[in-house]
Amino acid sequence: MNKGTHFIGQPMYGQLLNLLNKQKVLRFSRENGGERYVKHFDAWQHLVIMLYAVIKRFDSLREITDLMFPEARKLAHLGISLMPRRSTLSDANARRKECVFEAVYRDLYATYRDELSSDSRRRQVPRWLNRLQIIDSTTITLFSNLIFKGVGRHPKTGKKKGGIKVHANIHANEGVPSDIRFTSAATNDSFMLRPSNYTSGDIVALDRAYIDYAKFEELTRREVIYVTKMKRNLVYETESDVMYMNPEGLMEYRVQHVIFRKQVKDGEDIEHLARIITYADIKKGKAKLVSLLTNDMEMEVEDIVAIYRKRWEIELLFKQLKQNFPLRYFYGESANAIKIQIWVTLIANLLLMVMQRRIRRSWSFSNLATMFRIMLMYYVNCYTFFEEPEKDWAKILENLESKPPEPTLFPDFVT
Repeated sequence: MNKGTHFIGQPMYGQLLNLLNKQKVLRFSRENGGERYVKHFDAWQHLVIMLYAVIKRFDSLREITDLMFPEARKLAHLGISLMPRRSTLSDANARRKECVFEAVYRDLYATYRDELSSDSRRRQVPRWLNRLQIIDSTTITLFSNLIFKGVGRHPKTGKKKGGIKVHANIHANEGVPSDIRFTSAATNDSFMLRPSNYTSGDIVALDRAYIDYAKFEELTRREVIYVTKMKRNLVYETESDVMYMNPEGLMEYRVQHVIFRKQVKDGEDIEHLARIITYADIKKGKAKLVSLLTNDMEMEVEDIVAIYRKRWEIELLFKQLKQNFPLRYFYGESANAIKIQIWVTLIANLLLMVMQRRIRRSWSFSNLATMFRIMLMYYVNCYTFFEEPEKDWAKILENLESKPPEPTLFPDFVT
């Protein structure tokens, strides 16, 4: 029986799980008390089932437990010795600490970060790209304001919007978070900017919500460059102001050297030197003036603008996570269960990103994630299939063309 050129004796999900280390997962769980009083449903089985649910985009515990039974035989080959009930999975999400899954993610990032940053398809990348880090946050809406402190107010009911805020730091050439923190939606973003996390030569792109003169001055002392967007109400003294015009007589960009001063009650007053770059951002034929703030005094204006535009890489990451994984519905109502689901989503995203890097053929992440979701339990070699998905079909057509005609009792009527 012809099983196709891409046939392999392991489902595609098993090939994805090969990127994980089972012994490490269990060790992280034991170190964080995740295996205490556990008889059957250990951290490895918990992770495998949650990964399966996240990739398949299940919306509830009932979907997870019911739709796993048709794949029970294949899942058993992957080390799932127990098909958990809803209560078992619910208890595990509530009791096993989310730091177990955090440890798994951080270990995976450390293992594959070099592979994620080395993409041979990139050509002529700017010199500053490998030094660029981006920080930002996104809010995931929750059903209740009681779990995490909400933010804002509903225009009709007057109730606050419950939510968990995910703060992320990414390296621009990697595309996955290198650092993650969870807070309530009401927490200000600025706490995520920690100058001690950066070393000399690093570049940090961030939104205006992170503006803090004290931290900016510390970044300058550490020889770390930052690029952010100006706030309208900032007060400063101007040392120089130069406007550059294009041949048509219109402003191309404006460069100001400024000093920010802030009085501090306990400690020295802050005096921070910076540069404001204003340029015309043209979109759909309309020009909008944008002012950027940086502590770099020498880099070309075009590079500063390009660095800030690169900040949108993290927005694309948040969009990628929300569009391709189930973050609208959660499998538990506790803070621990919600964090576990987000950590597992980040793990799934990282594993698929590693697969995307290993495949030479160009696939968008969305298309790759969709194909994985559909073919997750197919016995297909994911690497050869994604390189040449049309190979089996071409082989079938070739066999049909080379096959001799079928015998007939009425040869005279054959055209």
